[in-house]
Amino acid sequence: MTDRAVFVSLEGLRRRGWSDGMVRELLGGPDVRGWGLRQASRVPVLLYQLARVEAAERVRASTAPRLTAQRRRQAVLATLRVQPIRVPMLPRAELERRAVLYRRQVAGEAEQGAGGLVRWQVRYLRQALRSYDALLDGLGAATGRAEAERLLRHRVYRAIAQAYPWLAEECARRLRDPGGRR
Repeated sequence: MTDRAVFVSLEGLRRRGWSDGMVRELLGGPDVRGWGLRQASRVPVLLYQLARVEAAERVRASTAPRLTAQRRRQAVLATLRVQPIRVPMLPRAELERRAVLYRRQVAGEAEQGAGGLVRWQVRYLRQALRSYDALLDGLGAATGRAEAERLLRHRVYRAIAQAYPWLAEECARRLRDPGGRR
């Protein structure tokens, strides 16, 4: 006769939150095959050592958050790779006008020279594309956020450069600059 205090039945595992797939994957076969307590039914009972069950639960509890974060990271990166970046298409004069207005909102006084206007056009377009930053939601620093931000940054600046060829040099400069500033 087996001591049921040191064993857990398949039904007991289900009450503990285990699925049949988890049992197969984490525990494999039962430690003991027995018979149910009801003599009339004589249903076979699969029993698993409690110590082995608890050890598998500890391992699962310690690795589950990491695996969830890793799956989330992979899903975000996959989405970032295929998500189309839709750059607003504006006539050059309208883009310049909006960039100047944006500059006034953000910085107040104008930067001098044509280079300043080009920088503000790229800044304006990047700001207009901030909605794509929501794709990064749910990623923490430990789950590959920096990698995802880098991928998004590259895709956005490449899309701006493709849509507005006269801004390509500034976009390339921003991609070379790790801070992406000025």
